[in-house]
Amino acid sequence: MKINLMIFIASVKEQKENNIQELMMKTFESNIRPVEGDIIDDPGFHSGFHNGYEVVKVTINYALNECFVSLHPLVLEMEEIKIETYIGKLEAHGWRVVSKEELKSM
Repeated sequence: MKINLMIFIASVKEQKENNIQELMMKTFESNIRPVEGDIIDDPGFHSGFHNGYEVVKVTINYALNECFVSLHPLVLEMEEIKIETYIGKLEAHGWRVVSKEELKSM
């Protein structure tokens, strides 16, 4: 099954200054389907904030053999790392920013 992990990232400090926020997605094939309450770990996640993200919603499309997994949003309150740096780290590990146009077609 095609698994699409999705996470919303925002920064409290930078939201006031630059309003930077992104929806990120990572897609892969797996026979294991996450369920609500699971904790997802990924090398792109910054260990200074958490050890994984909790699954908050799972939407399955059996016709397309596809699953959308919403992870608990991340709001950077501690400014140990800039949001741009965090997004760059996620992108280096296979995550990508979801465009507004793509979001409308989901």
